[in-house]
Amino acid sequence: MSSQPAQQPFQTADVGDVQVVTAPDGAAVFPLLVLDGQGSLAVFELAPGQVSRAVSHATVQELWQVVEGAGRLWRRQGGREETVRLAPGTAASIPLGTAFQFRAEEDADRPLRIVAVTMPPWPGTDTEARPEEGPWKATSR
Repeated sequence: MSSQPAQQPFQTADVGDVQVVTAPDGAAVFPLLVLDGQGSLAVFELAPGQVSRAVSHATVQELWQVVEGAGRLWRRQGGREETVRLAPGTAASIPLGTAFQFRAEEDADRPLRIVAVTMPPWPGTDTEARPEEGPWKATSR
């Protein structure tokens, strides 16, 4: 006999209707959806010229896709380190334990907006985002 997975409620959210919170790295976050135990979906935003604080995550990893604006993403994991350009359509992974920092282009006319899936869901603890040394001076809130 096969067991049926527990049913979860349908969810619908609009980025314009959710309460904006500030991420530990300083980005504005629009939390959208959560599938219990699986993942969460949010939109992150940095204003033009804004630079996040460098952090790493203790228990979650993320998949990002840029939907608006332009910027740069720095990532370091073990002996690997890179900086990549962020533009609409760019997708990037933030594996567990990766130090990262991102910035919005200063001369952009729009904020840098990223849709992100966090797996498992963001835990909401003060110990999830650990401070790291990044390549840029943070300017975010």
